[in-house]
Amino acid sequence: MRAVIQRVSSAEVTVDGATVGALDVPPGGQGLLALIGVTHDDDAASAAAVADKIWKLRILDGSGDRREASAADLDAPILVISQFTLYANTAKGRRPSWNAAAPGAIAEPLVDAVVATLRGFGATVATGSFGAHMHVESVNDGPVTIVLDV
Repeated sequence: MRAVIQRVSSAEVTVDGATVGALDVPPGGQGLLALIGVTHDDDAASAAAVADKIWKLRILDGSGDRREASAADLDAPILVISQFTLYANTAKGRRPSWNAAAPGAIAEPLVDAVVATLRGFGATVATGSFGAHMHVESVNDGPVTIVLDV
């Protein structure tokens, strides 16, 4: 499983002009945008590991002695969006191959498992719409962007 995590001051995803997921970040606050890609050998353990890493990743601004804090520390909101293109292979030619990306029947339940695990931790999680053509708007804060491979 692969995830691209961005520290954001705002993020929103729309489908057909309607907002389907957005972060409720207070002024001056931060949240996380998590783009999740699934490959063929991922399973429930992979989903749990990615969720744990996202929840505890110390890339948010803390206060006092905690200059680097996690979403868990600050109860920061998280927007999770499925993105099969994270497994694009561009080694040959100019047209990406998507062979490493798991099909929707495998990927969707695992992305849902990441979301459920995060919510089980107590996270406020918004989502995109699996398989839809989405428009994602975000303001990367920092910028801070981390790639996770689990």
